[in-house]
Amino acid sequence: MVTKDYYSLNEVSEILGKSKETLRRWDRDGKFKAVREPISQYRIYKKEQVNKLLKQLSIDYEDTIDNSVIPIREFSAVELFAGAGGLAVGMENAGIKCVALNEIDKWACQTLRENRPQWNVLEGDIKSFNFSEYQNQVDIVTGGFPCQAFSYAGKKLGLKDARGTLFFEFARAVQEINPLICIGENVKGLLSHDKGKTIKGMTSILDEIGYNVVPVEVLKAVNYKVPQKRERLFLVGVRKDINIKFKYPKPHNKIYNLIDALKKGELYDCDVPTSPGAKYPDHKKAVLDLVPQKGYWRNLPLDIQKEYMGKSFYLGGGKTGIARRIGWDEPSLTLTCSPAQKQTERCHPEETRPFTVREYARIQTFPDNWKFMGSVSQQYKQIGNAVPCNLGEEMGYAIINFLNTYYSQL
Repeated sequence: MVTKDYYSLNEVSEILGKSKETLRRWDRDGKFKAVREPISQYRIYKKEQVNKLLKQLSIDYEDTIDNSVIPIREFSAVELFAGAGGLAVGMENAGIKCVALNEIDKWACQTLRENRPQWNVLEGDIKSFNFSEYQNQVDIVTGGFPCQAFSYAGKKLGLKDARGTLFFEFARAVQEINPLICIGENVKGLLSHDKGKTIKGMTSILDEIGYNVVPVEVLKAVNYKVPQKRERLFLVGVRKDINIKFKYPKPHNKIYNLIDALKKGELYDCDVPTSPGAKYPDHKKAVLDLVPQKGYWRNLPLDIQKEYMGKSFYLGGGKTGIARRIGWDEPSLTLTCSPAQKQTERCHPEETRPFTVREYARIQTFPDNWKFMGSVSQQYKQIGNAVPCNLGEEMGYAIINFLNTYYSQL
């Protein structure tokens, strides 16, 4: 039980002006350790510990991490499964030139061409393209390939066993281009997909085509100037003739919240522009009107909970995405391809509606002048599938750091 000698996590968050996510990360990293309340195991903090840190913070404690680095020459990339360009925009901001981008979705291709007419957009199924013209001409190959199970012909999966999967096409392109480094990105679930066999198979295939795989990491976008609790797995392969260690970008100290995405501040120099957006039907709006900021279905009266959730009410799990309203002072939950799915609700903090297209784009850290083509639903899909631009930029700096070291040793 919290006594007068201790503060709760909520209280410390208010006292220090830091988000609860930041405090949890500091606890995990050992920077500001909490103790555990004996029964509930909630984090609590000694008052003298909090007061000591408060004095340190008064010395203007700010984000001391800076991953930015200037490329010593022009570095180039081919991007596969490019989508609406989140990763490409981020890497461009870091200083990497995209020489070609492949994408099958026609609306995403229109988005890429609309915003970057100079980019070489290869529209269509990756299987129909040969990338040999870029052999030894490009430093980097990136790609957010979909996660698919393999058919295991033997104990060690080889490239031929992966035929028919999109990772095979990613690996084929890497083999044809022969870049210094390749970067694959995917959802966190890839780690456990098919009981871990899928990621092992991918590692085996990259090894076969001449790449050492760096230990896989799942990066939390919220640690890289993205106001969203999104996690992305990165699979990094370094060509075997290169004896340089790749280092992932260091996580930032500062966590940005929804207010930083939608209001004028450090991330954007104006409030979010108006734009079209989805709407709730009247019966759903009436329910969500009852949910406070940072609340969800448990904040509803019991009879409405049961009516609104139906069979889900009796199932296990927290179901914390149902009837969820995001708060101004927290990062958004991970955006999906549709802004009003019942299991993954993302309601505006003050107005009872889903986020608009431009609000979606801000939460993914796209620039305001990045136009999305197609219907509103197509635009939501493109944004929801994207790598946040700021996360892409931070990965871009890590790649540049690696390449700077390589070229400076030649």
